[in-house]
Amino acid sequence: MGNFNPEKLFVQYRNGIPIMQPVIPRRYTLTHSDETGDLFLTIGNEYAWDKVNTKMRDEVLGEWIINGECLYFYVYLYIDQGEYNQNTAAKRNEIFRRELPLALTAIRYGDRLLFNKYPNLDNANIIVNFISTYPQFARQANWGTFGSLST
Repeated sequence: MGNFNPEKLFVQYRNGIPIMQPVIPRRYTLTHSDETGDLFLTIGNEYAWDKVNTKMRDEVLGEWIINGECLYFYVYLYIDQGEYNQNTAAKRNEIFRRELPLALTAIRYGDRLLFNKYPNLDNANIIVNFISTYPQFARQANWGTFGSLST
């Protein structure tokens, strides 16, 4: 994917989700085009499964979660899917880890009106779920906050 370019990000709101009001569930589906470098962010109360390439499974899924009084942003990444082997899963894991800061920046920028209205969203911990059948890749990790992405 490379460096984030706002001109390459296309955002779509679905299912009547309010642009500037927090909604639980508020879910994000980020996909991309390898050919053009365009990023496609869909924000709604459900994931945009129609935008997901079921063979590649290289989308980034995210959602706001409230646990007690704490707000978290959960991310789900499918490291292996279907016919992938362990070597392919290792390569995909590496790519997801390398490109995740760009994806998170795109999500933050794409929903910036909400973040600007509620600056405390920048302080929510980002919890990334690496989903894999291989134990060495199946992990949950804290990736900091949206506020720490620019530093």
